[in-house]
Amino acid sequence: MATHALAAYGIYPDRVAISDVVKTLNHGGFHNEDICMMLSPTHPIASQVREANVLDTTRKASNEGLIAWLGKIGAVVIPTVGFFVRSREFFRAVMPEKEPTNRRGSTLVGLGFSERDADHVESRMRDVGALLYVSCPESEKSKWALELLRGAGAEESGTLDDLKAFAANA
Repeated sequence: MATHALAAYGIYPDRVAISDVVKTLNHGGFHNEDICMMLSPTHPIASQVREANVLDTTRKASNEGLIAWLGKIGAVVIPTVGFFVRSREFFRAVMPEKEPTNRRGSTLVGLGFSERDADHVESRMRDVGALLYVSCPESEKSKWALELLRGAGAEESGTLDDLKAFAANA
């Protein structure tokens, strides 16, 4: 699980420029190391990563720029394509275990989502493009991250605190 049990997340359709959401978070005081991004395999960025070819000189510069940008994020997961992990905080959540302690070694469960919430988000990810997860050291920061994510066009958003409270009352 991530170091901080407090986090905010937002789910975005393909039409939202994820780089703009990351910039919004950065301007709001969050560092790239605090951000984990999951992209649907059908997301335009996932397609670019999948099609990146070092030998293709016509697209080499744009591919290099995209890969360099993704490498600055705390973690990026693209199911069936690959992942980048820069932050130690996300390493255990993203790296598949030989003998997973959670369902299918789900990255979302590793980040602190319950299995039920992880199933919900995974099913949503089949329909939409991206999930941004922001790890926060304190509750006020997770509320601020949530406001930024919502303001940046999240179709669905919340905090892990909200999910835990909902599960406790369900």
